Amino acid sequence: MSAASALSKSASKTVPESTTPTADSSTLPVGQHGIKEHSDGRFGYVPVQTRSARFKSVNVADFEAVTGREAVWKHSPVAKFTDLTAGALDGSRYTVESTPSADVSVEWVPRTDARIGTAGLPEERAAANAWSAFDEALAVTVSGEEAKEITVTRSGLGTIARGAHTIIEAKPFSQATVILHNTGDARLSENVEIILGESANLTVVSLQEWDDSAVHLANHFASVGRDARLKHVVVSLGGSIVRVNPSVRLAGPGSDTLLLGLYFADAGQHLEQQVYVFHDAPRSRSRVNYKGALQGQDARTVWIGDVLIGNKAAGTDSYEQNRNLVLSEGTRADSIPNLEIETGDIVGAGHASATGRFDDEQLFYLQSRGITEEEARRLVVRGFLTEVVQQIGSPELEARLQLAIEAELIGTDDK
Repeated sequence: MSAASALSKSASKTVPESTTPTADSSTLPVGQHGIKEHSDGRFGYVPVQTRSARFKSVNVADFEAVTGREAVWKHSPVAKFTDLTAGALDGSRYTVESTPSADVSVEWVPRTDARIGTAGLPEERAAANAWSAFDEALAVTVSGEEAKEITVTRSGLGTIARGAHTIIEAKPFSQATVILHNTGDARLSENVEIILGESANLTVVSLQEWDDSAVHLANHFASVGRDARLKHVVVSLGGSIVRVNPSVRLAGPGSDTLLLGLYFADAGQHLEQQVYVFHDAPRSRSRVNYKGALQGQDARTVWIGDVLIGNKAAGTDSYEQNRNLVLSEGTRADSIPNLEIETGDIVGAGHASATGRFDDEQLFYLQSRGITEEEARRLVVRGFLTEVVQQIGSPELEARLQLAIEAELIGTDDK
């Protein structure tokens, strides 16, 4: 835990300070990677002291080329998606399908839309590349106090490197569940902005059921207003490399967020989540619960959880946890929780992380009652992951996910 400055420029569209012409700075923008100008004109390295102080820019040119040594990239197979971090991206419209729902609009809006940039800004090159590339943003706008559900589906984006931008806005006092369903093939870098007005109640589910070769890099930025509640769910089952990083700013007094994650990594799959919760208002509350299973040679998962309780966040109540279940040899699960507190006036704060194998006693208990070892293993995994599924709040989606998990488990028996 460390004390540091509060979030700077988190809601600003201003590009960071101009690059310096001196050779020592290597043309880095002032502030990037801790580069700071001293009063005598010299530049030196000043370590970033807090998660909120990371360099931010909407311009891809403001970021250095990705090497894999950066803190934000060091767990990722960066050589496999250089087209998304360094290449030109297709930012044109793509085909989407959405289920009709009262009080919900789905439309394309120009880059000049006033909502763009209000929930957050890119902190790494892939996100900035997507931000620089998109022509129009897909906007999902929710109004009306009656609960409703809408599914927005993307499929068949192809193998062209794409950049995309999505806005999800919940008007004050509105209620809705928005499911972003991703299928087919893709090479996609995108930013999703989620904006909750006063007392809004919004669930956003990002469901990754991509084809085996797909690569998906996503950054979700959320701003939660006074007495509003955001439930954010990341479900990653398909794809070759899937990296969905949600950042939530609890901006209004009494704001609340529940961040859930469910993932199942097969052989050769890389599934990554870097979660950030910023308590920037009094009496805010957050809960983070991510659970995953790994099966097969070189199956890899990464979970990084950052929670920052700012100096204005008196009365904060926060807890985050990550659990991983290893089903075979040759897998790797990285789990890194971090907690920063800048005020002593909190209700509570904590974090937990655990990675382990099957509980032999559970398996023995089930086998002693006539259940085969294979079926006993499936029952244990289903019970482990179902805790997250049951909290989504969409009965139809929960049933679909139970079937998808069952299909994954049946597949493991054949490996």
